[in-house]
Amino acid sequence: MRDKKDGIVKIGVFYDGNYFLHVSNYYNYFHAKRRRISIAGLHSFIRQQVSEELDTEYKLCHVVDAHYFRGRMSAYEASQRGNQLYNDRLFDDVLMSEGVVTHYLPLRTRAGRKEEKGIDVWLALEAFELAWMKKYDVMVLITSDGDFVPLIRKVNTLGTRVMVLSWDFEYTDDTGREIITRTSQDMLEEVTYPVAMHTVIDDLEREKEPLVAGLFVAQESAPKTYKNIIDKGDMKISKTLNMKSGYGFVAFPPNNLFFHYLDVVEGDFNEIKDGDAVEFSIEVNDKGNEVAKNVRKVSADLLEGIDFDLDMDTEFLEGNFDIQ
Repeated sequence: MRDKKDGIVKIGVFYDGNYFLHVSNYYNYFHAKRRRISIAGLHSFIRQQVSEELDTEYKLCHVVDAHYFRGRMSAYEASQRGNQLYNDRLFDDVLMSEGVVTHYLPLRTRAGRKEEKGIDVWLALEAFELAWMKKYDVMVLITSDGDFVPLIRKVNTLGTRVMVLSWDFEYTDDTGREIITRTSQDMLEEVTYPVAMHTVIDDLEREKEPLVAGLFVAQESAPKTYKNIIDKGDMKISKTLNMKSGYGFVAFPPNNLFFHYLDVVEGDFNEIKDGDAVEFSIEVNDKGNEVAKNVRKVSADLLEGIDFDLDMDTEFLEGNFDIQ
C-alpha cells in the first residue's frame, strides 16, 4: 500500500495499436454503445484505476509516457483507398493532442494479405527500455497478446507493477464472420493488475459513473449536416470508398455506411470502384447498425464541385470492418 504523502505516481501506457483499433471498431459498430473509445477518457480511467490499486490520490497519478505501435500502409496505398490517408492523419491528430507518441512500421504483403511484421518486438523493446530508464511505478499494456508475457516478466524484475487493460467479446460481423476476441490467460497470470474492460463497461451499475461514461467519445447533441452528401429524401447520393471483395462503404460521416454486393441494384457490384458516385437508401440491420441499401451507380457529374473533406468526429479511426 502506498503512503499518500509520497510523490507523483508515474504511469507508462503502451498501446498495441491494431488491437486497440479492433476494440474501438467493435464498440462503434457492433456494441450497443455505438461509439468509439476515447483516448483522453481512457487515460483518465487508468489514472483512477491506479490510484485505487495503490491507495493514493488521483491527482498524484499521472500518465508520464504513452506510446502507440501499429503497422501502417504507405501513403500511396492509403491514398488509393478512399479516405484512408485522411483518416490516418485524423487519428494521428487525436494521439498527438493527448501526448501519445506514435511508432509505425510498414505493413508487409504475405500471401496477398497485408500483415504487421516486427511491431510487437518494437513495443516490447521500447516498453522495457523506458521502464528501466524512467522507473515507472506502473506500466499499462493495452493488448490481449500472450506474446508479451516475456516483457511482463522482465518488467516485474525491475519492481515495476504491470496493469493490463483487456477486452473479451464475440460478434458476427456484416460479412457473416464470427469474430471472437479473448485475452491470453498466461499473460493475465503474470500481471499485477488485470483489468477486464468489457466487464467494467457492461456493468449497468457503473455505466453512469463519469470515468466509465468518459471511456467513450461524447455523442453530439444534434446531428450534423454534411455538404458532401446529396439528400433526395429517402435516397441519398455520395461516393464509395474502401471497396473490397464482396462489400464496400459509402462515405457518410461520421462512421460511413457498409454495403454488401447483394445490396447493389441495377448493375454489377464489381463495376463499382473507390470514388464512384452512388445513390442509396439507409436502413438499420438486425444488429442495430445503419447500412446502405439499394445501392446504384450514378453519374459522377452529380458530385461535381462537392467538397469531400469529411467533417468527422476527431475520435474517428479507420472504419475498416476487416481488421482484427
